Amino acid sequence: MDSRKVGVLGGGQLGRMLAAEASLLNIELLILDVGPSAPAKQILAHDNHIDGSFSDPTKIRELASKVDILTVEIEHVNVDILSSISSSPDFKHLQIHPSPDTIRIIQDKYVQKRHLEEAGCPVSKYLGVEATEEGVQGAINELGLPLMLKSRKLAYDGRGNYAIHSPSDIPSALSALQNRTLYAEKWVTFEKEIAVMVVRSASGEIRSYPTVETVHKDNICQLVFAPLRVDNPTVEERARIIAEEAVRTFTGAGVFGVEMFLLEDGTIYINEIAPRPHNSGHYTIEACHSSQYSNHLRAILSLPLGSTSLKVPSSAMLNIIGTSSSFSDVQALSTQALSVPGATVHLYGKSESRKGRKMGHITLVAHSDAELIANLRPLLLSSPALSSLADKYTPAPPAQGGHSHSSPLISIIMGSDSDLPTLLPASTILHQFSIPHELTIVSAHRTPARLTTFAKNAASRGVKVIIAGAGGAAHLPGMVAAECALPVIGVPVKGSTLDGVDSLYSIVQMPVSFFHSSWCEMVLMWVQRGIPVATVAINNSTNAALLAIRILSAGDPRLVKKMEEYLKGLESEVMGKVEKLENVGWHNYVVKK
Repeated sequence: MDSRKVGVLGGGQLGRMLAAEASLLNIELLILDVGPSAPAKQILAHDNHIDGSFSDPTKIRELASKVDILTVEIEHVNVDILSSISSSPDFKHLQIHPSPDTIRIIQDKYVQKRHLEEAGCPVSKYLGVEATEEGVQGAINELGLPLMLKSRKLAYDGRGNYAIHSPSDIPSALSALQNRTLYAEKWVTFEKEIAVMVVRSASGEIRSYPTVETVHKDNICQLVFAPLRVDNPTVEERARIIAEEAVRTFTGAGVFGVEMFLLEDGTIYINEIAPRPHNSGHYTIEACHSSQYSNHLRAILSLPLGSTSLKVPSSAMLNIIGTSSSFSDVQALSTQALSVPGATVHLYGKSESRKGRKMGHITLVAHSDAELIANLRPLLLSSPALSSLADKYTPAPPAQGGHSHSSPLISIIMGSDSDLPTLLPASTILHQFSIPHELTIVSAHRTPARLTTFAKNAASRGVKVIIAGAGGAAHLPGMVAAECALPVIGVPVKGSTLDGVDSLYSIVQMPVSFFHSSWCEMVLMWVQRGIPVATVAINNSTNAALLAIRILSAGDPRLVKKMEEYLKGLESEVMGKVEKLENVGWHNYVVKK
């Protein structure tokens, strides 16, 4: 596809996946790393790879002389040599992405923080620290306890970081971080760790992948969930905007991994940025239209960027971490994953396993969050190192005893608990179709704030359809529809005044526009279009559930099959009654109520 040669500093797992993508596009990659069997070199087997360290000036120059574009799979490279090469007349033909200036800034995490802060990007409080007890105590005096003492350079996967909870921790911290330049960060109590992969082309075009949640254990990323599921619908887009603006402050093309903290109040802080493909973007290989590796190559070669959108509703990535020098745990988890629907195993071809080393990863894709966690849960439970994460991140589904699913596709809401008998048949149908759902009370008039929060957050939680039952004036379905873009199905509930006809007329007239300064001063403007609500017959929540399933089936062919089987069942039931009526006669036929 492109005759230009690309040189990669580093031949580990990121280089391996970059090489796999390059092979699909007929792009020639030359790898600089130690040994003939580095993970990346195993994918593209030829004699032009270079054996040596990606920090060796001679080897870097040798690689630069053989390629048209240089890029990195790890930022801990010899940036002084890269800067020298970029300004040398002997390498006028060569492009380096990202630029040496960008790599230099990102290599030093303190300088990186200062760069982001000066650019107006949100970061938590930090300061430089002398590697002495007095210096660390000064940081405690200014930032408070606890705080994170961090190495400015060569820190990753928690290495080079030390949490200080009291002044008595200072000697241990300095001993653990000896011979390192340090800085301190104010302790951030976050709700979630999140990340966004951003791709920037040589011309400056910016695209970002969906915001994801990253789960760390022992300072190593263990799980990634895409897309991010939170109660605040603004978080996903705000995180992407913050990540894109941060990447715009740097120069050069390629993929950047932007790691962030999400606080309980919705505040987002940038933690750090990687100037390369990133662990939190592995899911893109199976879950997105164009992977981060494809887009990294496209960006540095000035090829058209690929779509960064998800092609599946739900996905996850599980890192395969070495637990010892034995490969047994790695092999056992990988073998088990081969039998899991939607799972793909990526092993990195590393010749040695050791505790804490990333040996591979597993990606999972699914039609829903519920299906995803059901498939992921046994993998977590089977791993001694990860079993502690299972109940929190992949909770077991509720029994059919009337409890909401943690990842519902359909939400059933009612204005009062007196409506429960009317809405229960909907839950029964959804159970019959194995549709994860929830059922709760949301009163339009008595809990208006709860209604607004529920409606605005439903989509960001993964809900696809809302069934709303209401009696009397029956404002609940229309108010919910006015506050969210999801399809809403209204169930008129039979009341004591007009036997539900009032509710039916109210809901069926719901193509309205709602304008309000507050729920107490609502003005309803009845027009012929605006906020549609589907309406079923009075007290017929069964049909509401069946309609909701049909809506879901537009994106899941398996539900079409299930609905066809359900309809055949109805046909068989009727034909059985026809046969019975003919056999016993209509005078002896008893109609069940």
